[in-house]
Amino acid sequence: MNNPETFDGKGSTSFNQWWEAITMFRRFHPETNDRQKIAWLGTLMTDTAKAWHLHRYRDLGDADTLVNYVAAIRAEYRKEREAADAQLKLDQLRYQGSIRAYMTELQALNNFARATREGLREKIDMAMPDSILDMRFNKNEKDPFDDEGFLQATYRAGVQVEKKKVLKQAKETMRSAAPAPKDDR
Repeated sequence: MNNPETFDGKGSTSFNQWWEAITMFRRFHPETNDRQKIAWLGTLMTDTAKAWHLHRYRDLGDADTLVNYVAAIRAEYRKEREAADAQLKLDQLRYQGSIRAYMTELQALNNFARATREGLREKIDMAMPDSILDMRFNKNEKDPFDDEGFLQATYRAGVQVEKKKVLKQAKETMRSAAPAPKDDR
């Protein structure tokens, strides 16, 4: 597994997304001690984040613990607005012809927005064309009880609608390419 990307500490960079990558990577190396983890984190920082790290190291040195370091870096860089920004983007997200692309973007944004139940379902329903909603309603007498079931039902409906669209286009292409019938008058 490759190292996560670097973090520069600038306002335009997503700390939360970077920290998720850090957390996943650390699970592959549980035997590493706190000092090694803190030093490794420093190698993944640039610009203002690197300056923050070096300042902390100069102040605390080897007395720093990973628990304290994590609390400090999260307090310094975690963006409280990131969840609200994700919520706004989720509200604006619309299906653009690919259910896979829509669901991928939805889930990426919802990692921060944390929409669930009726709020999540409303966002999805408002983003979908009627053809996908019709397909989902026709395939399911009742909406699935849990969010994952709802997401899967919507995804499957989207796949079916997209397959049907491709089939219709292929049939139309075949019809237009077929030779015109001869006039036997």
